[in-house]
Amino acid sequence: MSRQLIGSLLVAAVIVAVTIVAVTAKLGPTSAAELESREERQEERLEQQEERREDQQERQEDRGEN
Repeated sequence: MSRQLIGSLLVAAVIVAVTIVAVTAKLGPTSAAELESREERQEERLEQQEERREDQQERQEDRGEN
């Protein structure tokens, strides 16, 4: 009876280990802080693009007024 219990626990441990490896390989070891940092950088890039667009529009409007 104890052999069966030990065998079952070993099989369960192997299943858990394989599952962890599979999920980590699929999703990657990305932490929440890293994801937040990526989002912040993306937001900054979008804001810079918007500012450039606005500057360009202002320059075009200034040229049209002269």
